[in-house]
Amino acid sequence: MTAPGTEGATTEAALSLGTAAARNLASTSKTQPQMQEISSRHLLRALPWVEVTGGAYRVNRRLTYRPGSGQVVFASTGSRVDVVPASLGELPALRGFGDEAVLGELADRFVQHDFQPGERIVSADTPVDEVVLVAYGKADASASGEYGRTRGLRMLAGGDHLGGQALAGPAMRWGFTATAVTACTVLTLPLAVFREVLGRSEALREHIARVALAARAPQNRHGEAGIELAAGHVGEVTLPGTFVDYELSPREYELSVAQTVLRVHSRVADLYNEPMNQTEQQLRLTIEALRERQEHELVNNREFGLLHNADLGQRIHTRTGPPTPDDMDELLCRRRKSHFFVAHPEAIAAFARQCNCRGVYPDTLDFGGSRVTGWRGVPILPSDKIPVTREGLTSIMVMRTGEDDQGVVGLHRTALPDEVQPGVSARLMGVDGKGITSYLVTTYFSAAVLVPDALGVLENVEVG
Repeated sequence: MTAPGTEGATTEAALSLGTAAARNLASTSKTQPQMQEISSRHLLRALPWVEVTGGAYRVNRRLTYRPGSGQVVFASTGSRVDVVPASLGELPALRGFGDEAVLGELADRFVQHDFQPGERIVSADTPVDEVVLVAYGKADASASGEYGRTRGLRMLAGGDHLGGQALAGPAMRWGFTATAVTACTVLTLPLAVFREVLGRSEALREHIARVALAARAPQNRHGEAGIELAAGHVGEVTLPGTFVDYELSPREYELSVAQTVLRVHSRVADLYNEPMNQTEQQLRLTIEALRERQEHELVNNREFGLLHNADLGQRIHTRTGPPTPDDMDELLCRRRKSHFFVAHPEAIAAFARQCNCRGVYPDTLDFGGSRVTGWRGVPILPSDKIPVTREGLTSIMVMRTGEDDQGVVGLHRTALPDEVQPGVSARLMGVDGKGITSYLVTTYFSAAVLVPDALGVLENVEVG
């Protein structure tokens, strides 16, 4: 008769020690603690890093008269769209103007218009009599080519603006035609309304006068202060005198910080350090998470993140939604040299699908020992730190890197006290009353774009 609970079990006596009992006396083979969050972190490896000893990195540039332009921001209530007054400072003529009451009055005077695909928003060779803000949708800016063909100039999307130069300059005519590609919502401000507000605001008149004066100064096509030269002359001619002027208030990048406090109980460190050191393993995984956050900040931080610091002139929009070879070519041709793209893996897959549809094949390149997709000989590095919106939209970055090439550089500080990796310190904070040992784990970093064309972004990339 068998004992209760042993039905079906063998009644024969065991002839040797079972494996379940033997494991109680044996040391198992084991791995180090594993972590799914670890990614390739190509961007951290690809950026050239500059040592910053003073806590800040100043980017000195040649004096630029033409102010950079950003994107205007909108707020919507139902079907009504309004421009955020403070964002009107992104228009070149209003850059640096801080009278909120005047900006608020200008924002209230914008008129909303809706355009269907194929309708013209502005027409070439007609007077520029209004400022146009694109609040929603896509529009194509094109001009007539020399041989009767239409020449595409750029794609316009939410936040872009047209005609802002007319606020501080002479009478102008549109040099292109803007046509709605999708349903578009546009806000316009007639120049007559602007002049009405200008006549009532002395502060605005003084600001526009300064902008107009700067626009008349000798400058090159990039808006930099001109350098007078003579060439092709014969005989004894009087040569022009010149000098190179610099920006009076160059941008400074302060090092950002990523920190955490690692806690390890002293009992764990004392009793369970064989065969692996518990403190070392805890520190290793913490540093991996710190590096992941560092790369995320380099891409997404509002102050120095690369997605938010690309110049408006280096931002383009996809023609049809998915990233096509045409879009990637346009992104490449806007700078004198490109070292690599950075894109979300879903965007790389979407680009490969577009190549397959056209019967072309992306390159396969070696980058730091890894095989990656490339285009025109430029590697496309995958990074899951570039966000993908709920609507399936993302961005693709391309950059030139290094101080020698006036490119993008990473900033960090090494030789820190208690440094465990270059630029990462783990400083002992002591043991508390519960026997828990604390370590302050710290890294300092940032990124700088030395000249505007060092970084370009392809926006509104559909990955679906």
